[in-house]
Amino acid sequence: MAMPYPDSHNQIQTMPIPKKKRKVQLYALLFILPSLILYTLFVIVPTASSVYLSFTSWDGVSSDVHYIGLANFVEIWHSDRVHNALKNTLILTVSLVVLENVAALLLAVLVDQVRWFRNLFRSIFYFPVLMSGVVMGFIWTIILNYNFGVFNQILDKIGLSSLMVDWLGSPKYAMVSIILSTVWKSAGYYMIIYLAGLQSISADLTEAASIDGANRWQQFRHVTFPLLAGSMTVCSVLSMISSLKIFDQIAVMTDGGPGFATETLTYIIYKVGFGEMRQGFGTAMAMVLFLLILVITVIQVKFLRKREVQL
Repeated sequence: MAMPYPDSHNQIQTMPIPKKKRKVQLYALLFILPSLILYTLFVIVPTASSVYLSFTSWDGVSSDVHYIGLANFVEIWHSDRVHNALKNTLILTVSLVVLENVAALLLAVLVDQVRWFRNLFRSIFYFPVLMSGVVMGFIWTIILNYNFGVFNQILDKIGLSSLMVDWLGSPKYAMVSIILSTVWKSAGYYMIIYLAGLQSISADLTEAASIDGANRWQQFRHVTFPLLAGSMTVCSVLSMISSLKIFDQIAVMTDGGPGFATETLTYIIYKVGFGEMRQGFGTAMAMVLFLLILVITVIQVKFLRKREVQL
């Protein structure tokens, strides 16, 4: 009678972990532990606290925290001010995602074609990225000032004084001014990503297209642009997230005004939470903004990934 073979799978599962391997795992855990503790203290705990505070009427100072359920979220749903801030946020986000990517792609193509002083031009275009949003806001506030701003002074000198407007004091032009100044600051960052994508494209592909009779535009449209789909996905997602939480430029340049013309969700969270001492309501708005960014990011990544496959 044949003896049954032992169950090798069960034997492997029940084999004790060697002492040396347990020691290595312990060392690995000790290396991870400091980062895990810091991440827990500064990310997980504050996030959990924010979720709880969004259901309270806490003023941010007193020790009394009153649970009010969904009252904050109901107020957000019915608030005209929040609706206006959401509209401004979406307008700002769509405009910045499109303009930043177009400007960055144009700059990347331009720098990639330059043979002399390429690094100099790359540094010049990237320099605004190194500025903080506050510094950039002060610079553009001076440039766009109605009385002594450089932009209006140039219009006056060339005989176009009729086009002089209060760029930051007019509800019609304040958002446009913030969008253009933000594009000036951020385009260089995305240019570097597109430039890396351009330089990873083999020259043999464009040479083959040129031999087949394709002109410069056709080479870019049918060869270069489809191969930049991965870079475009990265830049679009980063630009979208950055635009949804823009704060510095608005705080310095317009303070959410004139009126509420440039008030966004991030800025209204700051104004309500710290200006009006309604931390509970502000935290609830922060939760809404978090969910908005999450949903838009997922949809955007799915769409762009699908586009990459199609291209």
